[in-house]
Amino acid sequence: MTQPPPVRPEGLRLGLRANLAQFCLLVGVNALVGGMVGQERSLLSLLATEVFGLAAVSAVLTYIVAFGLTKAATNFLAGTLADRFGRKPVLVAGWLVGLPVPLLLIWAPTWGWIVAANVLLGVNQGLCWSTTVIMKIDLAGPRRRGLAMGLNEAAGYLAVALTAYLTGLIAARAGLRPEPFYLGLAYAGLGLGLSALLVRETRGHADLEAQLADADQPTGRNTTPNQPPAASRPDQLSTRQVVVATSWREPALSACSQAGLVNNLNDGLAWGLLPLLFVRGGLSVAQVGLLAALYPAVWGLGQLITGPLSDRMGRKPLITGGMLLQAIALAGTAVAGSFVSWATCAILLGAGTAMVYPTLLAAISDVAHPGWRATAVGVYRLWRDTGFAVGALLAGVVADLAGLEAAVWVVAALTAASGLVVAGRMYETHQPARQP
Repeated sequence: MTQPPPVRPEGLRLGLRANLAQFCLLVGVNALVGGMVGQERSLLSLLATEVFGLAAVSAVLTYIVAFGLTKAATNFLAGTLADRFGRKPVLVAGWLVGLPVPLLLIWAPTWGWIVAANVLLGVNQGLCWSTTVIMKIDLAGPRRRGLAMGLNEAAGYLAVALTAYLTGLIAARAGLRPEPFYLGLAYAGLGLGLSALLVRETRGHADLEAQLADADQPTGRNTTPNQPPAASRPDQLSTRQVVVATSWREPALSACSQAGLVNNLNDGLAWGLLPLLFVRGGLSVAQVGLLAALYPAVWGLGQLITGPLSDRMGRKPLITGGMLLQAIALAGTAVAGSFVSWATCAILLGAGTAMVYPTLLAAISDVAHPGWRATAVGVYRLWRDTGFAVGALLAGVVADLAGLEAAVWVVAALTAASGLVVAGRMYETHQPARQP
């Protein structure tokens, strides 16, 4: 029996060109989200040791643990709330929570206040970054999803890099606070204003894609040989079913989730521990800021290439190769001892991360049905950002017991193992799709 053609709600259309203005606005909003993290990248570990007098590496990295655990949980919450109540309310709520963060960093009288600020920052990032990802997936449609994720992640991490560099320069001239954190105040106010006044709801685009996907599979059965059973179900899955599929049962989803966790595990190391390694190696605060910016700058710019590349050559080769390249870069960082050699490793680490980051999101979106895709993205991002906390805890404990270089070696080995898991467990998820 032939199904009637899907009704396009309110004349909505899928695709980057059809939604260019809103898509570009969301790219800008996500850059502001990234800038909120960038204000901390080169300074907080130094603030811990030089202002608050913390000696143990594991104590210094408590702010990353707080940030990672909070962001991970909020990612999951953001996905389910976005499916239930819409995307825009979640985005605006995230900016409201982020407003006090720069003020707490400026005025904190004890290290506990810094940790509390990072709890709020984790909520801000979980709600805002997750929602901008989901909204761009909604707008882009299935054909150019890799490009959409590349643009999204590039904007966020270029802002991380630029802000890390600027705050390092400011700190070198004016001190570790308050001046470097004035940028964060501007980002939070502008992000809230744009999100509340100009961003439009995109859940209708996801509803349209769901209608089109169901119309293409009228029998409810899978017609694409390498798509998973989860993707062949056009009906809504329960939250528990999505959690189980994304975390363990579905091969591609679970392979992506563990790769995301390990990727952010080594990013947590780069964020919290590497500045201490660089300072011990004799680098200045300005040089540390430059290195802290170089890695996410290559990461951000590289995604402009790797996102659309994954639309052409598939997701699996980029994810596998990117994880192995990150492992090589981290091993090089452990043995390097000069600014030039560390900069080379930062470039390689950024390139490997660029291969992985947008491609993982695109692969999750390939597999998940539009009806439960936001929840699946939330579960994936829960696992991915748990990596911040795991990396900070692991790196801190190993560094206290065996030294900074030993911690880098351990994380390098875990990153290589993750790439091998992807090679063995994940299937190729990308299929040419009809653009409606």
